Amino acid sequence: MIIYSAMPLELIFQNEDSHSYDCQEVQINGLTMVVQPVGINEAKIVRLISPNPQDYLNPTYAPGQKIYFRPKLDGGY
Repeated sequence: MIIYSAMPLELIFQNEDSHSYDCQEVQINGLTMVVQPVGINEAKIVRLISPNPQDYLNPTYAPGQKIYFRPKLDGGY
């Protein structure tokens, strides 16, 4: 992204660091993804992390999709 502006970048991006998202990296069905908790047992996929291009074509794991899970006793998913 290129921004052409006479305004200083500090003014343009002054609120960029104020966003705090409670995101977690989890592994579900062998896929690593970054999720944002929405409810008790559900989360919204923010980002998929995989070296396999076929995983990105699966609409089940597309960013914005909600996933449901049961937390493990050791704190993982």
